[in-house]
Amino acid sequence: MSDRQLPKWSELKPLLRPKPIELDARKRRLDAALTIADLRRVAKRRTPTSVFDYTDGAAEGEISLRRARQTFAGLEFHPAILQDVSEIDLSTNFLGAPSKLPFSFAPTGFTRMMQHEGERAVVRVADRIGIPYALSTMGTTSIEDVAAAAPSARKWFQLYVWKDRSAGEDLMRRAQEAGYEALILTVDVPVAGARLRDVRNGFSIPPALTVKTVADAALHPSWWGNLLTTEPLTFASLASWDGTVAELLNTLFDPTMTLADLEWVRSFWKGPLIIKGIQTVHDAQMVVDAGVDAIVLSNHGGRQLDRAPVPLRLLPAVREALGEDAEIMLDTGVMSGADVVAAVALGASSVMVGRAYLYGLMAGGEAGVQRAADILATEARRTMALLGARQISDLGPQHVRLP
Repeated sequence: MSDRQLPKWSELKPLLRPKPIELDARKRRLDAALTIADLRRVAKRRTPTSVFDYTDGAAEGEISLRRARQTFAGLEFHPAILQDVSEIDLSTNFLGAPSKLPFSFAPTGFTRMMQHEGERAVVRVADRIGIPYALSTMGTTSIEDVAAAAPSARKWFQLYVWKDRSAGEDLMRRAQEAGYEALILTVDVPVAGARLRDVRNGFSIPPALTVKTVADAALHPSWWGNLLTTEPLTFASLASWDGTVAELLNTLFDPTMTLADLEWVRSFWKGPLIIKGIQTVHDAQMVVDAGVDAIVLSNHGGRQLDRAPVPLRLLPAVREALGEDAEIMLDTGVMSGADVVAAVALGASSVMVGRAYLYGLMAGGEAGVQRAADILATEARRTMALLGARQISDLGPQHVRLP
């Protein structure tokens, strides 16, 4: 039987160190977020329902998005043991330039609607961590203002083809003059997808002050205060809009676009050209044969055609068809650094993340975007070490088995 005694204060003192109190509420909530899913929960609390659902939702039954996330969740990693992983290098190259991490920030529309710091915050973080940032045609900060916010960042401009072709030509000219290095042509929006959360919420641009939104404002006063007391929304591509997102897309975008229109784009854009929205091996081969510099396997985050192919499942076949030198990016369903590593192992040159950084933005502005990037990088670094891969080029299909 053990003898018992009262502990001395000198023995208790090292065990009773109080955790320092963090007075900055933003830092406190961001530090408590350990995953992108944690940031999503914070974002949902801090953002009006209609705005959060615009970011979080997808088309129709949201099957495409759900399948994409289930595919990442269901894959199996195959680690290699007894490897020296004392140092992990996440840097890579794509489009002929270095990136410190194997992902970029994807183009997202109406970003200042989600949080007032918007695109400027995102491009500053991209510059700081050394990755590309893509500004959307439907962004809420102008091409020139984004360029001024981070002059040294790798900036890409995402273009939708408009019915008014002169508007597209003007956007390409402005992006070229502002120093954007690449153009992303998105090809999977001939018409707007049926985003039912937006319809049910009555979501419009700008938000309409209905009884429902006024009631929601009482629950999110800081969001509304920031929206109403900061500069009015400035769109990257148009002066203003008063209506739903679907109405905007169907009014502006050209459903007659064909492969022949790539020649029109090439006649105005002199830098690298990326095609986003590829969902079959045939189409991947077709656009590469037409001379594009890179493709993005994407179903638009599940926001267009529901039950569309899962990009991660499509990736190995596209890589095999195009060969090892093709620049292949991927998006949709990426919620962790482990997801990024899995995509690279299966053949992606890099990965585009969208919702992941938007959750961070809504949770805490620029600091929240930085937190999202830090989470992804930490998870990717840890996953690579556990897989026995020291650098991006060490990753391969032997490391991942799809369900």
